[in-house]
Amino acid sequence: MWALRRASLRLSRSQGLYAGATRASCVELVPSTCVENEAGIHQSHQFTCRRLLSADAFSCFQHAFLKFTVSRRELSSQAGASSTKDDEEDDLLGELSELEAHGSNDESDADLSDNEDGGGTEIDPTKKKSQGRQTESELFKAILNAHGLSVHSALDKWVEQGKELSRKEIASAVRSLRNRKMYGRALQLFQWLESKKKLEFMENDYASQLDLIAKLRGLPKAEKYIESVPESFRGELLYRTLLANCASQNNLPAMEKIFNKMKDLDLPLSAFTCNQLLLLYRKFDKKKIADVLLLMEKENVRPSVFTYRILIDSKGRSNDIAGMEQVFETMKVDGIEPDIQIQGLLARHYTSAGLKEKAEAILKEIEGENVKQNQWACATLLRIYANLRRADEVERIWKVCESKPRIDVCLAAIEAWGKLKKIEEAEAVFEMVSKKWKLNAKNYSVLLKIYVDNKMLKKGKDLIKRMADSGLHIGPLTWDALVKMYIQAGEVQKADSVLQKAIQQNQLQPMFATYMAILEEYAKKGDIHNSEKIFYEMRKAGYTSRISQFQVLIQAYINAKVPAYGIRERMKADNLFPNKTLANQLPLVDAFRKNAVSDLLD
Repeated sequence: MWALRRASLRLSRSQGLYAGATRASCVELVPSTCVENEAGIHQSHQFTCRRLLSADAFSCFQHAFLKFTVSRRELSSQAGASSTKDDEEDDLLGELSELEAHGSNDESDADLSDNEDGGGTEIDPTKKKSQGRQTESELFKAILNAHGLSVHSALDKWVEQGKELSRKEIASAVRSLRNRKMYGRALQLFQWLESKKKLEFMENDYASQLDLIAKLRGLPKAEKYIESVPESFRGELLYRTLLANCASQNNLPAMEKIFNKMKDLDLPLSAFTCNQLLLLYRKFDKKKIADVLLLMEKENVRPSVFTYRILIDSKGRSNDIAGMEQVFETMKVDGIEPDIQIQGLLARHYTSAGLKEKAEAILKEIEGENVKQNQWACATLLRIYANLRRADEVERIWKVCESKPRIDVCLAAIEAWGKLKKIEEAEAVFEMVSKKWKLNAKNYSVLLKIYVDNKMLKKGKDLIKRMADSGLHIGPLTWDALVKMYIQAGEVQKADSVLQKAIQQNQLQPMFATYMAILEEYAKKGDIHNSEKIFYEMRKAGYTSRISQFQVLIQAYINAKVPAYGIRERMKADNLFPNKTLANQLPLVDAFRKNAVSDLLD
């Protein structure tokens, strides 16, 4: 996944990546950070390597270098900032926080994860396999059943009854709360344990609490919390947890600030930390990928398999198929076997590039000799065959799985039939799934997205009502679908109203894409007042400004045929620099520009 500096250069095999790349540990509590076991959070290991692929071999973005001294490991967003990313890349941004909470809307991002929820996260596969289905702890049930009582009251009662409060019991309860996204209750549990001195806090516990604060209260509060942690526990794990939350919230300036803080504290540099940087630079500023690779080489940090995924995906997104293949070949030469995520990335990018034969050849490799024995690969096969418009292959794979399906395969089949515009087939699979398993909102969203894509407002509303009748919480992913259905029906005001009502009732953060859908509609109409309102709402919700937001906002002024006073200053205040598209837009809204006619009249 590394962007090659010169795609035409042959990668030096004598400088290839060291073969047995080990993954950095991470927490299920913090999908971008660590994997939790009964004792808490595992700290990652710092790696050194004997052979590194020269950073000089990377990047189709050849002259961008961070304003930092490599030996000091300093990163700065001042160099080339967002002006370097193209419009298409910016449009493809799936909020990492959304990916974690709701699943990916971007298939490439789904292949950048070992996580079943999808998303640009890095999780140790050995930890994932060992977790499996676990019996819910009694402590978790007590917290869950607190109802009107606060978590603290339920815990006080637990102690009064003389029940066990071991580290194992606590870890199990925290794991269950996080699996259900009950971050508020998990944080209350930690706060109670700390205030009552019921647990001797270790670095793992502080890191877990830090992650919850970052998720619930934002990055500034999380940074402030670190100051209250005993100095002996303010190690790499805490800062890496904070860094991963910066990445999950797509907050590039904050991420670079935390990274530089880690440098100032002389904390060890791991592949995991570098991967967080690469994830955001892949989306926001591809020119800086080469600088991260140069830094890894200088500091002897060995890339992980996940690093390769990021680099392969970056090349594929840039439609640099030759470069993508070079990275892949180098990985194989160095003894790293491609996993299904990497194979899926290759197949998807081949499909996007119109190289169907290459894509299908990889799919045959994924399938193996007996697809019945490789059902774990069926979800990937179904989705990519649908991208290739191979309805015959989708039907063949589904028939193999239909008699004894896994839920992930069923959901993939629903997606596949939806892409092929076979709505009845998708609905039939959904009905089978709903009778077999108790579905959550994310499961419903798969069919809901099909209704959105096909402008089926009535069916979409009926499905959402069915969700509510089933007792499911209607959250940001469902709001996004409902908003887009109203927009497609030409009812942008209704879409805006629905979103505002949802926010007031639930106090949850809507998805970035939801805001952008409304903003784009108001911009098309030249509705400056409402465009500015949505732009402000996005900032208020915690989304840092991006080039794409300003492009849409400025388009609203262009369509309204009025100047945008102070727009350059606003961008500068947000540390953003115009890309080519935006640079062409700005003169059109300049209040003081002159044209040939005005010169003649003067």
